[in-house]
Amino acid sequence: MQYPPVEPYDSGLLDVGDGNLVYWETCGSPTGRPALVVHGGPGSGCSPGARRWFDPARYRVILVDQRGCGHSTPHAGDHNTVLTHNTTRHLLADLELLRRHLGVNAWLLYGASWGSTLALAYAQRHPARVTGIVLAGVTMTRRADIDWLYRGVARYFPAEWARFRDALPLADQDGDLVVGYARLLNDPDPDVRTRAADAWCAWEDAVISLESAGRPGAYGDRPARARLALSRICSHYFTHGAWLEEGILLHEAHRLAGIPGTLIHGRGDLGSPYQVAWELARAWPGAELIGVHDSGHTGSATLGRHLRMTLDRHAEPLR
Repeated sequence: MQYPPVEPYDSGLLDVGDGNLVYWETCGSPTGRPALVVHGGPGSGCSPGARRWFDPARYRVILVDQRGCGHSTPHAGDHNTVLTHNTTRHLLADLELLRRHLGVNAWLLYGASWGSTLALAYAQRHPARVTGIVLAGVTMTRRADIDWLYRGVARYFPAEWARFRDALPLADQDGDLVVGYARLLNDPDPDVRTRAADAWCAWEDAVISLESAGRPGAYGDRPARARLALSRICSHYFTHGAWLEEGILLHEAHRLAGIPGTLIHGRGDLGSPYQVAWELARAWPGAELIGVHDSGHTGSATLGRHLRMTLDRHAEPLR
């Protein structure tokens, strides 16, 4: 399904300002079509498996760990790391700085989950710098979408959601749960932070638990530092609606006209329902929507085949 494992031929830490160093790497062919992997979370960091969706003979694949996660520093798993300068606006500026640093004129964007939100925001701001867009597990991170993920989808997992809610102080249980978790995840007491990160990741695991690829502990089995970074950054972004005007990525989808785009979305995705991708495809002139019947948010073998075939179609012919 995927290409064989490949190692980076170059990597580095890019100084993006505000005391942040962002990790990047490139693999594949130095003369291939530039493609940027925009990872999910926010706060998950890139994984080596993301390299393997691209034909290494035809792509110059660029991976980057967004601020505060992966190999980037300072790391949000460290309590002293302040997230003030970790916003959508900062991440978009980082991608542009990286593009110029690597001498890329324009690149294809591949984003999954939160990565699709960030890829859409980047493309709508810099359409001339984007040669194509491939999205999987489409999200637009509207406040309505966030409310669904942390409250609405509870109808499918009532017991698990009750545990997620009850891990908060009583005063926060009837309010915005994400705001309540953001407070706990920044508490001075490390035990409070650890319990909050564990509860957050347990809920994320519950939401994907019915999926064919939703392996137990996908979030909760991560190292403690990575769990804290993920939950801190997620709650930070979602508390602020990702600093995006509500619905702006849908309203501005017309700006993507002329950019080849494919949306690949599991029909069994409970975290980001299929309707999200369908709405975007309707508003994006010329976009292709592929619904995958046996997939949820974490994908499936069928979704993987569609993803690889789509990226193969986007690749420039060998010279």
